[in-house]
Amino acid sequence: MVGMSTQNPAPAPYAAPAPHPLIRIPVRIVVLVLVLPVRMAWDALKAGGRLLDRSVLRPVGRALAWLVDAVGRALAWVFVPVGRALAWAGSAIGHALAVAARWTGVAVAWPFVMVWRYVVVPVARYGVAVPVVWLYARVLAPVGRGLLWLLTGAGQGLVWLGRWAGVAVAWPFVMAWRYVVVPVARYGVAVPVVWLYARVLAPVGRGLLWLLTGAGHGLAWLGRGIGHGLAVAARWVGVAVAWPFVMAWRYVVVPVARYGVAVPLGWLWRRVLVPLADEIGDAFALCWRAAGFLSHAVGRALAWVARHLIVRPLSWLARNLVRRPAAWVYEEVCTPVGHWLRDAVWSPARTVLAETRKTVRVALASARDTVRGARHDAWRALVGGTRDERPREPEVAPARTLGSRRSVPGAAPAPEFSPRQRG
Repeated sequence: MVGMSTQNPAPAPYAAPAPHPLIRIPVRIVVLVLVLPVRMAWDALKAGGRLLDRSVLRPVGRALAWLVDAVGRALAWVFVPVGRALAWAGSAIGHALAVAARWTGVAVAWPFVMVWRYVVVPVARYGVAVPVVWLYARVLAPVGRGLLWLLTGAGQGLVWLGRWAGVAVAWPFVMAWRYVVVPVARYGVAVPVVWLYARVLAPVGRGLLWLLTGAGHGLAWLGRGIGHGLAVAARWVGVAVAWPFVMAWRYVVVPVARYGVAVPLGWLWRRVLVPLADEIGDAFALCWRAAGFLSHAVGRALAWVARHLIVRPLSWLARNLVRRPAAWVYEEVCTPVGHWLRDAVWSPARTVLAETRKTVRVALASARDTVRGARHDAWRALVGGTRDERPREPEVAPARTLGSRRSVPGAAPAPEFSPRQRG
C-alpha cells in the first residue's frame, strides 16, 4: 500500500548576504535627506524646552515657592500668638466654669446623698433585708428541706411499686415470645426456607447461568469475525478510492507549491527584502547620528550669534538700568523705612501686647481667687463652721543665722546653733 505521509524536512537556516555598495550608498543618501529635517526639528524642540525650563519655569517656580513660604510665615507670625492667647483664655475660662459647675453639682446633690446614705440605706438594710434573710434562714429553708425529704421518700416508693407491677404485667408476654414465637419462627419458617434455597434454587440458578454464558461467548465470537471482515473490506475500498488523490497531492500539488511558490518567495525574502530592510535600519541609525552632529553644529553657531547679538546687550542694559537702581532703592529707601517700622511701630506694639497679657493674667488670677473664696463659703454654709476673718500677715521662714554671732538685717534669728557650739 502506498504511504500517505506528506511531511517535508525544514530548510537549513541561511544568513542574509551583505548588500552591494550600489544599494547601500543611495539608500543612505535618501535616508539622510529625510532624517536631517526631523533631527534638526527635534534638537530645536529639545533646546527650546531646556531654555524654557531654565529661564522661565524654574525661576517662576522658585518665586512662587518663596512667595508661598513668606505668606505662610507672615500668617503664622500673626495668627499663632492670637491663637495661643485665645487658647489660654479659653482654658482658663473653661477651668473656672468646670470648678463652678462641680461645686454647684455638689451643692445640689448633697441633700439627696444624705437622704440615700442615712435614710434609704438603713431602712432597706434593717427594715427589709435583715427580716427577709432571717425568715428564709429560720422558717422557709427548714420547711422546704422537710417537704423535699417527704416528697423524695414518696417518689422512691412509687418507683419501687411501678417496677414490680411492670414485671408482673410483662412476664406472660416474655414467656410467650421466648418459648412460642421464637421456636415457631426458627424451625417452622427459617430452616425450611434456607434448605429450599441451598438444595433447589441455587443449583438451578447455576445451571441456567452456565447455559447463558456459553451462548453469549458464541455470539461474541461470531460478531467479532463479521466485524473484522467488514473492516478489511472497507479499508481496501478506501485505499482504492483515495489512491488517485494521494498521487495527485504528492506528485503534482506539493512540487508545484514548493518549487513554484515557496522557493521563489524564499529567495526573494532572503536575497532582497531582508538585506534591504537591514540596510534601511542601519541607514536610519547612522543618518540619525550624522544628522545629530550637523544639528548640534548649527545649534552651536546660532547660540554663538544669539549670545553676542542679543544676550550680552540685554544683560548690560539689565545691569545698568535695573539692578543698580534697585540696589539703590533697597539701601536708601527700604532699609531706613524698615528700621523705622521696627523701632517706632513693632517695638511699642509688642510692649503693649505684653502689658495686656500681664493685665489679663492678673485679672484671671483675681477671678480665680474670688471663685475659690465663694466655693469655700458655700462649703461652710453646707457643712457648718466659721471663717476666721482676721487679717493675717504672710508667714516668713526664719533666716538661718547660726545662733547669735551672725544675723541677717531685718530677719528674726532662728533657734539654731552650729555643731561646734552644740558640742
